[in-house]
Amino acid sequence: MLKVLLVAAEAVPFVKTGGLADVMGSLPKALRNLGIDARVIIPKYGDIPGQFKEEFERVAELTVPVGWRNQYCGVEAYTCDGVPFYFIDNEYYFRRAGLYGYYDDGERFAFFSRAVPAILPHIDFQPDVLHCHDWHAAMAIVMMGAHHRQDPFYANIRTMFTIHNLKYQGVFAPDVLGELLSLGPEYFTAETLEFHGAVNYMKGGLVFADAVTTVSPSYAMEIQSPWFGEQLDGILRKRQDELHGILNGIDCELYNPATDPALFINYTWRSIKRKQRNKMKLQELLGLPVSESIPMVAIVSRLVEAKGLDLVTGVLDELLDLNVQLVILGTGDEKYEGMFRVAGHQRPNQVSANIFFDETLARRIYAASDLFLMPSQFEPCGIGQLIAMRYGSLPVVRETGGLRDTVTPYDQTTGAGCGFRFTNYNAHDLLRTLEDAVALYEQPEVWTKLAQQAMRQDFSWGRSATLYRDLYQTL
Repeated sequence: MLKVLLVAAEAVPFVKTGGLADVMGSLPKALRNLGIDARVIIPKYGDIPGQFKEEFERVAELTVPVGWRNQYCGVEAYTCDGVPFYFIDNEYYFRRAGLYGYYDDGERFAFFSRAVPAILPHIDFQPDVLHCHDWHAAMAIVMMGAHHRQDPFYANIRTMFTIHNLKYQGVFAPDVLGELLSLGPEYFTAETLEFHGAVNYMKGGLVFADAVTTVSPSYAMEIQSPWFGEQLDGILRKRQDELHGILNGIDCELYNPATDPALFINYTWRSIKRKQRNKMKLQELLGLPVSESIPMVAIVSRLVEAKGLDLVTGVLDELLDLNVQLVILGTGDEKYEGMFRVAGHQRPNQVSANIFFDETLARRIYAASDLFLMPSQFEPCGIGQLIAMRYGSLPVVRETGGLRDTVTPYDQTTGAGCGFRFTNYNAHDLLRTLEDAVALYEQPEVWTKLAQQAMRQDFSWGRSATLYRDLYQTL
């Protein structure tokens, strides 16, 4: 049996800040369905809910070198939905509020990366592939090669690194190299970890992994260009033969409008007319005029520039003049939070600005909305548009990364498609696309067919997990 250990900083259902956690919750289950012994390691954060921690089983205790110090490392285990999870325990590093953003993140994730290979003999698991995700786990690959390859236990373990978002790289002062990672000057070169006079953790994964993947085919191509490459495009071009784009999926059992307990009324693509009752219930809940005929446009997102919200800012009044309702859910930059709050105050019958995050409300918005707005500057894969289509909400997206790979635009001639796309990062291109979508909403038969086509798309992990399996086997 093929054995794979996935290493990441977060995983559903334990802790989540973004799409990485969803992948770590879903991909291992799909791999196990293919007969792979897939397991996961994450830090044991203080934010993990108590009902889980009460069930954790202590399986090992050891010390891990972090520079000249030996730091305590506990290992706890828990099986969730058939997937074994391991948790790296060190209260000094991880018993804090939140996951990231601390002054010592370089040290915290240096410890984590050193702990991952160190614990393997203690948990009696010798993986065929160590699969590390994003910068927080990237240095585990470097540690494997630098400190463990001479041990026969590790000699045949292959490594894979997955980029979820190239923008966040983990760049730290050069003294982390010797003081935390016990690496010599040969690792501080342009061909290894050096990055404009600093040490770049993500670069370690890109340079030293046996294979590199990212979360959509289009993003794999885009990041080899200077515009999207975040100053690492040269390395990615150099490794293009080992760089693979594999689309993320979603957990179709978790996101299922037929059974989702968060919804007011459950429905399938065959009973899609029941979706409108969700819209009217949500309108009532949010204090909007209750009307089946008004198109509802949803934004469920981090409210940050990368999500294309400058485009929304530029045409917000014109967008609302289309006689739509706009429902926003999320937090982020103060300027976008303020913009939506002001719009909600000025047009209370059209705008519901919910500047927080709530999973139940998110599901209800997916189920109630007619259009899902996602005009991102860049989008490695994107999860929101996949969930939206699963619930019959048609995405309006910019053609970038995974949005291009997953949203087939409506073809007026054939009736094919499951959403709407525009190419240029331009506010009026967004507005024109929304105008076309709203005009189409006035043709109920065409709209219903499109929504049904969206709901019938297969964004489960089955196909993607098979591609990962094939890549593991080649390693």
